[in-house]
Amino acid sequence: MRGTDLARLRAVVTVFFALDGFVFAGWVVRIPAIKHQTGASAGALGLALLGVSAGAVVTMTLTGRLCRRYGSHPMTVVCALLLCLGVALPPLTHSVLALGSVLLLFGAAYGGLNVAINSAAVDIVAALRRPVMPSFHGAFSLGGMTGAALGGLVAGSLSPTRHLLGLAVVGLVVTAVAGRVLLRCEPPPPAKRPQDGDAPDTSHAPDTPARAADRRGLDSGTRTIVLVLGLIALCTAYGEGALADWGALHLTQDLHTSPGLAAAGYSCFALAMTVGRLCGTTLLERLGRSRTLVVGGSTAAAGMLLGSLAPATWAVLLGFAVTGLGLANIFPIAIERAGALAGPSGVATASTLGYGGLLLGPPAIGFLAEGLSLPIALTSVALLAAVAAAIGFGARHATAG
Repeated sequence: MRGTDLARLRAVVTVFFALDGFVFAGWVVRIPAIKHQTGASAGALGLALLGVSAGAVVTMTLTGRLCRRYGSHPMTVVCALLLCLGVALPPLTHSVLALGSVLLLFGAAYGGLNVAINSAAVDIVAALRRPVMPSFHGAFSLGGMTGAALGGLVAGSLSPTRHLLGLAVVGLVVTAVAGRVLLRCEPPPPAKRPQDGDAPDTSHAPDTPARAADRRGLDSGTRTIVLVLGLIALCTAYGEGALADWGALHLTQDLHTSPGLAAAGYSCFALAMTVGRLCGTTLLERLGRSRTLVVGGSTAAAGMLLGSLAPATWAVLLGFAVTGLGLANIFPIAIERAGALAGPSGVATASTLGYGGLLLGPPAIGFLAEGLSLPIALTSVALLAAVAAAIGFGARHATAG
């Protein structure tokens, strides 16, 4: 593949990552309004939010298989279309049961899109032979920050129905334009030489280990490494999901902020994560995967303790930002490494486990909030970030590649 073709492919895949974050964040910042609309308690809202994670987890393995059969590019376009249609549904509901049902569909599209675009990104990383995966996830975070900021601006003037319907229209237009380009792009060929240092391990021969694994199946050692990477992803996705689903509510309910300022909480988190991921390639080239995992997990644990327990709004916002910096590169590292080892199957397995963190997080935090308090419930994010750091240190030889 020529350099210009690869650059075009990288650019359009980056657009889909940004669209994914933009649409998801638009939904996230309207959660408090939709909670009020449905009259849900914290525990009932947690169960409804379970639909997003459950839908994602159920479709991820299936999407991995479909990517192997039809290719990651067509699957990216199909799932993006479904996601943009699905985001308009939650504000049309007026009961917890109806909300949970439409979030199941929304989550299915969200999970499918994440597997498809990450599979496409893994191929690009292999062709470039540089650890650029964080830059794709940086685009997701930038989209999330933009979507959250826009949601905060329109929260007082637009109803959730009009806001999310407008978001759906914008998403469909972007998908139509970018999708045409993506469908015309051929996936890059396998890397032709092995990599040096701590860059992604994509080749030991003219064929990549990931593509060879897709043909012959995973051996027990590779499967174990993929499961470990999935567990790391689980611990960090729990934190991302917690801040997405409960961060704004923590600010409005416990610190009595305005809806606009509450939306700024997720924006701070998304901005910090964006900065961390845009610097991720440089960080990985200097520190390597293992040290990046350990430092990131430790930083996120400290930040979330501040964000969940601080009594002042500015301190909570600072804690959210530090948490975003810490978590920034952990999930991309886990998914990229799993994809480099096992192709779409590895991406699907690690993503399924990772979004198991989202599956566990909403109801767990909701029930803890009812039994204790929401601030105490959010400290579980710090605990799991510390667990991710410990696993990253213990499995440093496997994650280094």
